[in-house]
Amino acid sequence: MSLILAIPSKGRLKEQAEGWLADAGFRLEVDGGERGYRAAVAGLPGAEVRLLSAGDIAAAVDGGEAHLGVTGEDLLRERPAGVDARVMLLRALGFGRADLVVAAPQSWIDVETMADVDEVAHLYLARTGRRLRVATKYGAQTRAFFAAKGVADYRIVDSSGATEGAPAAGAAELVVDITTTGATLAANGLKVLSDGVILKSQAQLAASLTATWSAEALAGARRLLSVVEAKARAGDLASLRWPPEQDAAAEAVMAPWLERGASRRADGLLIARADLFEAAAALAEAGVGSVSVTRPDYVFEASCAPIDALEARLGRSPTPLRS
Repeated sequence: MSLILAIPSKGRLKEQAEGWLADAGFRLEVDGGERGYRAAVAGLPGAEVRLLSAGDIAAAVDGGEAHLGVTGEDLLRERPAGVDARVMLLRALGFGRADLVVAAPQSWIDVETMADVDEVAHLYLARTGRRLRVATKYGAQTRAFFAAKGVADYRIVDSSGATEGAPAAGAAELVVDITTTGATLAANGLKVLSDGVILKSQAQLAASLTATWSAEALAGARRLLSVVEAKARAGDLASLRWPPEQDAAAEAVMAPWLERGASRRADGLLIARADLFEAAAALAEAGVGSVSVTRPDYVFEASCAPIDALEARLGRSPTPLRS
């Protein structure tokens, strides 16, 4: 079985996932035009791409129908209990950021924390005989968070529409919802509690631990992740080069950076970009020049930590990347 990769089928998350692949050097080729639901990845031969909704991707990875998937961590965390035994997060992708939060009406001026919610919930139950209602699409995470905060006198109201409108509609007193800026909540007369952030979510590349992983599928995943990791690694590094005849003097000056993790190259050094100007200044002070700087597109290593970790979870021995 070849590698099955699930990618969002529409919207901003699809654009960002495609951009992430393209940035690493992979091009998504959709079958059947814009409305196609199957695709391939140029540069990743044999891989099958399935275009699904973000929620369906979480279900497919959890259920073993896809080996890898790009979806929000909030959706993965909402899967049935024990998801960490079925799904492994390989890499946070830096897009699709949103916070899962608890929000209360702005008119509740004395309610700023979950402790305040607990107190209000007790009073509400005593006065009305009913539990405080919390509207959300994220029941599992809401229950776990409220339990951790010691809040018990509430009940979940499943939200099928715009969750932030539930209090104004009289359907709930509180909401638990995803927000990026908080503007929509504020526009609906709601405020995020000071300790009410349940999860700071973003898109993740997730791997299924329940899928059938053939050697071919693992090799495809290793190729993908090796390139992605090499691209990410290159973004943090720069290459310093100096004239070959000044190699001995330069190496003596660069000793502190070598001890901090820089790596030697022919007539130069691969160094953290954060250390670049300090190292260049040290070389100039020692009379080494001219020094040139280049930024690599990729920096490959012999091993790939995310795939090594996945193979360990699957009980496999690490396999080398082959060209």
